[in-house]
Amino acid sequence: MGEVRLHGFWYSPFTLRVVWTLKLKDIPYQYIEEDRYNKSLQLLQYNPVHKKTPVLVHNEKPLCESMIIVEYLDEIWPHNPLLPSDPYNRALARFWVNYTEETFSAGVAFYRSNSDEEREKSIENLSKHLMVVENQCFGGEKKIFGGEVINIVDIAFGSMFKFFEVAEDIIGVKVLQDEKFPQLCSWYNNFKNIPVIKENLPDHQKQVATINSIREKRLASS
Repeated sequence: MGEVRLHGFWYSPFTLRVVWTLKLKDIPYQYIEEDRYNKSLQLLQYNPVHKKTPVLVHNEKPLCESMIIVEYLDEIWPHNPLLPSDPYNRALARFWVNYTEETFSAGVAFYRSNSDEEREKSIENLSKHLMVVENQCFGGEKKIFGGEVINIVDIAFGSMFKFFEVAEDIIGVKVLQDEKFPQLCSWYNNFKNIPVIKENLPDHQKQVATINSIREKRLASS
């Protein structure tokens, strides 16, 4: 299938999405760790528009944006499929993957909050997004993900929830509460303990320290 390389940040939820996909499909690849403050010339060449990770290079052809990369890998290596074969269910999965981006933006606002007022507003907004998922994606026939086989929505939400865990430790506020989001929390606890996921999770305390350092630098420069 050709050579595969991945440029990423080890602590990034977006890089994590691609790593999980590569591991789930048992695709050999070379990993290149990038420096957020001194990005390689190759990365800037491969992603001249956003200049961000992750970037996947397959047969010397670069691809950007984590979920686009995940879909590409799923198409080129169709074993252990992540997207449903049924067109309607596939479209539905893509809808919820897209919704993770909205939810993640709400989580970033929480992570970046620097005052009590900002924090309260961000927690309220994030909780609204999480409640939509709690109510719409679980229960009876409405269950969209979290089944016996990992799919693309698990990958998208799982990486996002890992970031939320880190943000909670940095801010010192628990948003993902079992009593408020019982089905979401139950799903995430099961998901992160699946061997291939658990074995490829960043060290939590190291991730907290790294992302907090990035946050402090951003706040100092604002």
